[in-house]
Amino acid sequence: MSENKLDTMNDETAVNGDSGMSRPVEASVGNRLGTHHPGRLGLKIASLPLPVYLAMAAVVFIAALTGTLPESMVSGFAVTILFGGLLIWIGNLFPVVRDFGLPTVLCTFVPALLLFMGLLPENLVTVVQTFVDPQGFLDFFVVAIIAGSILGMPRALLLKAGPRFAVPLLGCLVATFVIIGAIGAAMGMGFFNAMLMIAAPIMAGGLGLGALPMSEMYAAKTGTDPATFMGDLLSAVVLANVVCILIAGLYNGLGKRRKQLFVGFNGHGELMRIKGTAGELSTPKKRDASSYLALGKGLAIASVLFVLGELLGTYLEFLHPYAWTIIAAAALKIFGLLPQDLEDSASDWGEMVSSVLVPALLVGVSITYIKIDEVLASMGNPVFIVLTIATVIVATPSSGFLGWLVKFHFVEAAITPGLVMADTGGSGDVSVLSAANRMHLMPFAALTNRIGGALVLFVTALLVPFMG
Repeated sequence: MSENKLDTMNDETAVNGDSGMSRPVEASVGNRLGTHHPGRLGLKIASLPLPVYLAMAAVVFIAALTGTLPESMVSGFAVTILFGGLLIWIGNLFPVVRDFGLPTVLCTFVPALLLFMGLLPENLVTVVQTFVDPQGFLDFFVVAIIAGSILGMPRALLLKAGPRFAVPLLGCLVATFVIIGAIGAAMGMGFFNAMLMIAAPIMAGGLGLGALPMSEMYAAKTGTDPATFMGDLLSAVVLANVVCILIAGLYNGLGKRRKQLFVGFNGHGELMRIKGTAGELSTPKKRDASSYLALGKGLAIASVLFVLGELLGTYLEFLHPYAWTIIAAAALKIFGLLPQDLEDSASDWGEMVSSVLVPALLVGVSITYIKIDEVLASMGNPVFIVLTIATVIVATPSSGFLGWLVKFHFVEAAITPGLVMADTGGSGDVSVLSAANRMHLMPFAALTNRIGGALVLFVTALLVPFMG
């Protein structure tokens, strides 16, 4: 899922591409420097001025304490957006550890911890759990990401650059799944269980296409609740992200030595070893603004893709509905069945959802699915720790080697798609590329997350029937 937009949001301006001057935006939504970060004086939370935020939070909290918070979707948005914005703001107050994903960690585990300690009003908990599950906020989020990620990729990029970039991307996925499965089997976890519980959520390149939909898949297969799996899946993703950042820092250190271990080892930021093709692997700059009508069309497209996935999944049960949604979106993109403006609308809708609602989603998932006692059990399990760290270690050199075979530099290919596949996506990409001192590789990270994440989710759907 892409959390790289946690710190961006627009209120009233967009950039005029012709003159370079700011102009009012009457019917559009755009991007500008966000306020999820504390800012100069730390006076904004969830992009709201502090007095406004406090007043709004007080209303919601008093309603929850008095048991009058309505059990509706609207209340769910109010609670999760305000709660998530506060935790993101707190996480970004700490300069060093925030680079290791502290804001995401707080949103993921603090609400569950407060629930475990009995510190959340019962009315609030009920509202959030109803919002996430019966009312379908999780589906709302995941489908927006699927539609936006796939339909937002340039068709020419998929057809021209895809085959070359697919070698390290697909190769590291296959190598990681097989090797982690084998290690898991040797350590008593089981071949398919190790792949599905450790490798799959980590290699999905984020939460939106990883732990969140996978917990739904596994619950449907086993006839249990997604909460049974969510704690383990999210713990694996968070721990792997830390390992990714540490390895990225190691690669940065190697780069500073200016020593080539072998021909094509380190490109010092250059991905390709051949000239004239790097442009084929670039993604266009994201638009700074989108009209309200475009966002509405994007919502409609994502919603219908979700319905289509559910329809196909009902009659073709060998794949999860999410997988059918991915197939449908990919078919629309590859065969050019939608006009460009509708593809852009779906992409804009996905970007808006990932920009604004990631903290809200993490809070909702935390309260609904995560059990702190199960998380502690997972983190105290040596097999879990070994397999999680091994997943990152396997993905990195396998991606680097396969990338080197198709004329990429080893270090750069090991970082993306290798490390980028294994981090938390979005904010994880920023942290990894920053630690590696290669932020200019962000377009390749975006390509990795969009294509790789959807692919991992699809492969996971194929493997679920083998789950023990």
